[in-house]
This record gives sequence, structure tokens and C-alpha cells, in this order.
Amino acid sequence: YPYMNKIKLLKDQPAEKNLEKTLDDAQSTSFEEIQYEGLTADMQKFSIRSESAYILDEDPDLVFMKTMTVNIYLDDGRIVRIISDLGRYHKESHDCWFEKNVVVNDGETKIFAENLDLLATEKFVKVYNKVRLNNPTGSLQADQIDYDFETKYLKVSMFDDKVVKMKITE
Repeated sequence: YPYMNKIKLLKDQPAEKNLEKTLDDAQSTSFEEIQYEGLTADMQKFSIRSESAYILDEDPDLVFMKTMTVNIYLDDGRIVRIISDLGRYHKESHDCWFEKNVVVNDGETKIFAENLDLLATEKFVKVYNKVRLNNPTGSLQADQIDYDFETKYLKVSMFDDKVVKMKITE
């Protein structure tokens, strides 16, 4: 099954490397101004847009995107917007992986990082690498946070047992 292993490697590679590698590759399909809309497993509406994208012929469910924007429409009326320079979207599972200059805004909380994983099977997003979070009650810097947009709970962690930098205001 070496063909399956090759596909797994392609999925795990950063979008940036694949974008550079396949721009001139005849085994991919390119798109401009692409958009997807749908419902999550929790029946929340979402939309995904990208300035440009491509799909590898060997894995047509995985879309590699440049300037990726996702809007998630929450039950309380808030809209969560996630933007990044690069990203990947899986059309079957609705999983999204964001890379480079990630910005998240839910109207109250703003998060800045280098990576974010939005997995349809999880209730939270995993934000990691140079994370900064700002909201009305304070700010923090960490290596990774797991954030639930519905409950607004977060789990903060650092790689290598470093100290979390946090400022709380009242």
C-alpha cells in the first residue's frame, strides 16, 4: 500500500510546501475565488472562502487554499471569523487546518497565531505557535490554547514547561 502512505504524507505536509510544489504540477486542479457552505455536526452553518485553491488528483477531498477565510455562525448570533494566509479544508469531514498569520475574531475575543486546527469531531479549536489572545477581561501569550467558541472556555499550555504570560483586567 505505498500509494496510501504517499497520500497520508501529502495530507500531513504544510500547505505552503504543497502550494509551491504543485502550482506547476499537471496532477492538480486549480481554482480561483472558491467557496463552500454547509452545516457542522452540531447543525451550525459555516462558510469557507479562498482567493485561490488547488486539489491534488490523488486526494480530491482535500483542498489546499491561499488566503483562507472561514465563518462559523453560532447559536447565540455571534459569527466567528478565522483567516489565514494558507490552509487546508477536507470536503468530507469538514476539518480545517490554518497556517501562517492566523487571526480569529468572534466579536469579543481576538486570537493571533501561526496555526489553528478546526476539527469537526472536536468541540474546541486548537491554536498553537506564537499564540496571543485579547479579550475585554485580559490578554495572554502562550504556545497553545484550546478554545471553545460556544462556552468561551480555554485551556492554556506551554511547550517545554515555560511560563504563560497573562494580564487580567477588571
